[in-house]
Amino acid sequence: MVTIAVCAAVGLIVGSFLNVVIARVPEGESIVRPASRCPRCGTPIAPRDNVPVISWLVLRGRARCCGGRISVRYPLVELATGAAFAVVAAWATTLWTPSLLGEAPAAAAADSLQPLAWNGALAPLPAFLYLAAASVALAVIDLDTYRLPFWIVVPSWWAAGVLLGGAALLLGHPAAVGRMLAGGVALWGLYRLLHAVYPAGMGYGDVRLAGLLGMYLAWLDWGALVTGAFLGFLVGGLGGVGVLIARQSGLKTQIPYGPYMIIGAWIGIFWGQSIASAYLRTAGV
Repeated sequence: MVTIAVCAAVGLIVGSFLNVVIARVPEGESIVRPASRCPRCGTPIAPRDNVPVISWLVLRGRARCCGGRISVRYPLVELATGAAFAVVAAWATTLWTPSLLGEAPAAAAADSLQPLAWNGALAPLPAFLYLAAASVALAVIDLDTYRLPFWIVVPSWWAAGVLLGGAALLLGHPAAVGRMLAGGVALWGLYRLLHAVYPAGMGYGDVRLAGLLGMYLAWLDWGALVTGAFLGFLVGGLGGVGVLIARQSGLKTQIPYGPYMIIGAWIGIFWGQSIASAYLRTAGV
């Protein structure tokens, strides 16, 4: 419980930083300088007015400097990141062990690098917290701009390689490193092929994101990779149809695909091996 509480608190702080990333990276601005400032009048924001969630509540959604409205999205991003960190920490510490379709968590994790196979080690936790933060930032940016910025996705490949590779070695599972690299290339290759066949169907940012998600899914297990990849397409298809119906728009309507890929990947991370095991059991394999 202490780990979950600490991760949730850290998530709130990271969420505050992600608000800067979300606002500046699509505009090609530095995320370091200048310091946080009022989006309306440009006045630097004092530390007391930059406390995650609390400052927004105290100020009642208004800037102290000019009285301009502060979007509710700022505290929502902070809360979403804090909640995501808490869920990942609960999963990593096996306080929450997802099971599905009658598959016991211990059985699902037997041949997988799921938390039960970590034997209480938290070496992989930073890697999945990083993915949680990147997921929030990328989903919001894609919904806003229909883009997945190169300067978030590609550096995340290297961060994932270091964090996941180091965790695999510390856990004594060097084979996971090769699986991670192969999975990343495989899912990147699949999306690259789809992009080549029908470029209008998805942006190249989705191709890059597929490589990142493939690394995480395959690091856990091949079943997680297959399940997460399939669910990305399934969730994306269902979500796209829902958007078209809600907007009463045509098939040429632009739809951000990144958030659906991310949702599918996280389902694959939490339940992928369980779903794959249940399918193989049902198929009699």
